[in-house]
Amino acid sequence: MTALASIKNQDIAALMRDMGINARKAALELAQVPSEPKISALKAAAAKLRDNADAIIAANAKDMEAGRAKGLTDALLDRLALDPARIEGMAAGIEAVAELPDPIGRELARWSPEHNGLDIARVSVPLGVIGIIYESRPNVTADASAMCIKSGNAAILRGGSESFHSSRAIFDCMAEGIAKAGLPDNAIQMIPTTDRAAVGEMLKLSEYIDVIVPRGGKSLIARITDESRIPLFKHLEGLCHTYVHASANPQKAVDIVVNAKMRRVGVCGSTETILIDSSVAGRLLPRIAEALVAKGCELRGDDIAQSIDGHIKPATDEDWVTEYLDAIVSIKVVNGVTDAVNHINTYGSHHTDAIIAENAAATTTFMNGVDSGIVIVNASTQFADGGEFGMGAEIGISTGKLHARGPVGVEQLTSYKYIVRGTGQTRP
Repeated sequence: MTALASIKNQDIAALMRDMGINARKAALELAQVPSEPKISALKAAAAKLRDNADAIIAANAKDMEAGRAKGLTDALLDRLALDPARIEGMAAGIEAVAELPDPIGRELARWSPEHNGLDIARVSVPLGVIGIIYESRPNVTADASAMCIKSGNAAILRGGSESFHSSRAIFDCMAEGIAKAGLPDNAIQMIPTTDRAAVGEMLKLSEYIDVIVPRGGKSLIARITDESRIPLFKHLEGLCHTYVHASANPQKAVDIVVNAKMRRVGVCGSTETILIDSSVAGRLLPRIAEALVAKGCELRGDDIAQSIDGHIKPATDEDWVTEYLDAIVSIKVVNGVTDAVNHINTYGSHHTDAIIAENAAATTTFMNGVDSGIVIVNASTQFADGGEFGMGAEIGISTGKLHARGPVGVEQLTSYKYIVRGTGQTRP
């Protein structure tokens, strides 16, 4: 906790209002900044991260110690942990964002109506001010800052208490790099308190903040949805499914399922429920179960799954709606692709779902039927990542349908306006 964590609510309200005013001013300036200074700022920020890797790791050690004392799970500690490789990954990610085409000022369409002769163009512009509220992943500080700067948006960041020291150390590097390139003051700001009241005040700042991006668990998302006066890009839980169809290649099925669940169990693209076709469950499920158990995964399944493999414990109704973020997976035997699609649309979070199949008709039915932001065929759900999509990074995976869906990259952090050019026309 910082000294500001205990200040009175009215002082937090004043703090947040000042941050909103400063962000709006910075956003108006950023919208006019050409591409090269933004690239320079991000490259300077990446260099600062590398130069200050030891200080970032020392700050992270404080968060890790507090997390262990708090009883965070191994999966959540993995989300929180930083090491030289992860810091290098953050720096490289910032550089990748820097090298992306500038999403601002693009002419999206242009036409001239015959009846009035006007020259009308639709041109991309920044959204303005973006508020990002996140929990235990400190790398979001770097990713979100980089993407907002690249897309000409000002950002107000609110990291979780678990990652407070780590996020602050990363933020300081980002701010130094941005200042070095001469970008506006307050282009990015981080809320300097862990007091939950700050979030409540932030959600009232509709005069200054254009969109809120929440990244976290059910309770955080529920609170923000209930309280926000500002539009949201919802990054809901990753209740992801992998469906093994009757036509699946057996070895491909084993390899993909194990990777989808166990590569990193604490990320939102980790598969939480395995669906397997009844016609192949008897011969494929034992192979999949054995491979998962060998990796330390706990298996919970329906009655049919339990009868097929002795490693599988009974699942409850709660298991079908649980994002474990841990080495646990639920397993259900289904009767064909339509049954699988119905289960996913009923219990899933519309994040990422995959089918393993060699039958083209089955994959088409699955792709058309599953109502999720990302639908994958014959690959791991852990590819649900903006970097893997070639976006450099992402600010989240949007599970909503308005404005942005799936990975929210720099292009998704833009809106547009119409530029209308005339030659003296007046409307009759």
